[in-house]
Order: sequence, then C-alpha cells, then structure tokens
Amino acid sequence: MRIIKTKSYEEMSKKAANIIASVVTLKPDCMLGLATGSSPIGTYDELVKKYEAGDLDFSEVTTVNLDEYKGLPKENEQSYYYFMHEYLFDKVNIDPEKTYLPDGTNLNSEEEAARYEALVQSLGTVDLQLLGLGRNGHIGFNEPGDHFEDGTHCVDLKESTIEANKRFFESADDVPKQAYSMGIGTIMRSKKILLVVSGEEKAQALKDSIYGPVTPEVPGSILRFHPDVTIIADEAAMSLIK
Repeated sequence: MRIIKTKSYEEMSKKAANIIASVVTLKPDCMLGLATGSSPIGTYDELVKKYEAGDLDFSEVTTVNLDEYKGLPKENEQSYYYFMHEYLFDKVNIDPEKTYLPDGTNLNSEEEAARYEALVQSLGTVDLQLLGLGRNGHIGFNEPGDHFEDGTHCVDLKESTIEANKRFFESADDVPKQAYSMGIGTIMRSKKILLVVSGEEKAQALKDSIYGPVTPEVPGSILRFHPDVTIIADEAAMSLIK
C-alpha cells in the first residue's frame, strides 16, 4: 500500500489523473473501474484536460462503474449514468458502447445484481479501479455490516450515507434508499486500486481503513489485503494520521 499525501484536493486530483493516464497510455485497451461522488470529480477534470491537450486517447478503453442508485432513470441529474456523462464520457473520445453501469431502472434486485456481476466478469479483469471513501468507511456503496459482500448486490443505504448525499437532492426524502454496488470481492479482483480521499470529514474513516482492524464494519479496511493499492489523500483527510 502506497500512501501519497498532497497539500490540496487539486494536487490530489492531478496525481490521481496522472496514474490513470499512465495505465491508459501503456495499455490503450485497458478496463477502468470508475467511481462517482465529489471525490473523483477533480480527477475526471484533469483527465479531460489531458485528452483536450492531445495527450490521452480513450477510444479503446472499456469502463465499468461501481454503483448506481436503484430507481433513478438515466436522465435523472442525480443518477450516476448522468454524472459520468457530465464529467467524463461526453468530454472525451470514449466509445459509449464500452461504458457500463448497473441499471437503476431494473427494480428486480436479484436479477440486476446477477446481470451486472456476470457482465463485469465477462469483460475480463479491471486494470485499475478508482475508489472514493465514504465518511463511514464505505467503498462503492458497500456499507458497514457484519460481512464483506462478494459480488454485485443491492444495498440498503445507511442513514449517514443518505445524510451525506442529501446535498445533491432537494431534500433527504428524495435521496434513494437503495443502490446497486459492486461487491468487495469484485473490487478486490482488480489488478490495481487507486483510492482518493479528501476533506477532514473523511479523516477518521481513512485512519480506520489504514490502521484499524480489518473488519466489514469499516469496508475500506479490506484494501490492506490487496497487493497493489495507492492512496492519494490531502492534508485534511490525513490530519489524524501521524
């Protein structure tokens, strides 16, 4: 596990984008696992800049996303399908036919989880999985619990997650209470994992993930068992780590 401390969110985003860009450059037909939320927005902005400068080509890249809210159609501005198109897909030369997310409109949880898991496995191994870290230590939408979920599954979102995400909606009542998420096993099968963490509100979760016991109560702690993890965190997120 490599830990890179940066002075700011902007520096964190640039370093993360450099790592992703190196994977795409060395393997143009790579498969990227992508994350949503506020943490990776700056990283996507930096990747777009590299594409616009002619330094990056996404034409052969395949992407699989970690998660999607259950019940939100693609055109909903808070869906992760919409998010990915707004911040990355519509701004680079990626083939839309090679971008994959769970289908939030499929309300049959078992069916959709099985479909997406089979799809991800059929595409091969993720070369680099980008992750953010929730305030309660979740990765993807794998919430704290009594066991690590292996494959894609439907998650009942914790109140703390709903509270953290309500800023994107008109009210907390509008935040979906469930989501589809890749499981811990699916994430851990990636060749390389890149975790970006920013902000003082993530400091305890980051400390627990790196130095606390490996437990499903802190899903991010499982990353210590992966052979190739890079954590890039700003000073605020690292504030509890000596």
